[in-house]
Amino acid sequence: MEGIFQRGERLLGEDVMRELASKRVIVFGVGGVGSWCAEGLVRSGIVKLTIVDSDFVSVTNINRQLMATTKTVGRSKVEVLRERLLEINPNAEITAIQDVYCAENADSFCLGDYDYVIDAIDSLKDKAHLILEATSRGVKLYSSMGAALKLDAMKVNVAEFWDVKGCPLGAALRKKFKKEKTFPKRKFKCVYSEELLENRGDASVVDENSTWDAKKAQINGSLVHITAIFGFTLSGLVIQDVYKSINR
Repeated sequence: MEGIFQRGERLLGEDVMRELASKRVIVFGVGGVGSWCAEGLVRSGIVKLTIVDSDFVSVTNINRQLMATTKTVGRSKVEVLRERLLEINPNAEITAIQDVYCAENADSFCLGDYDYVIDAIDSLKDKAHLILEATSRGVKLYSSMGAALKLDAMKVNVAEFWDVKGCPLGAALRKKFKKEKTFPKRKFKCVYSEELLENRGDASVVDENSTWDAKKAQINGSLVHITAIFGFTLSGLVIQDVYKSINR
């Protein structure tokens, strides 16, 4: 087991690996983006990780979500992902919470107890609330903008929230903050892409076993190479931040 992080330590150094192991991270939403982020964090040396999602694995998740396979359909996403992450590092402290983050239960997550908050939430209302809460505390926030309707991996980028361009989700968040006159307390980085394609498939095809798809106003197409890049980029932002804190 001592060899798990040997290659990471060779690049980052013992001090950085020790610091990574001390950090507490919480990931909200473990779908196409969040599941890969969690994987990237654990494989890079994060030991204390909390994953939050209320959904169950659906057959329509298989094309892009890490823990979704034909054998896991119908199971809790966070429980399946927790099993996967513990197979990577049995000594990791993985807390799985099957719930939805919202204004009503926000205090139960104790955001101030974490070093990093990862936002991979789809819901505009809940995402906006999480951003406001996280930026009002001492925790560092990284957020995923919309990863659907993308194809070109070269267009995935990172920018401060107010500098995100061409993303409908980012624009909707900014509009909401301005309308309600409530703004993030601090700057935070986002993963996004300016690319925006159109759905070309049959929108009437819906997975009968999915409880989450039915809640969405529109179901947009998405592919694993994009959602995974979004997720791994989020995990990379955490690793880079810890690295920079040691090597100033």
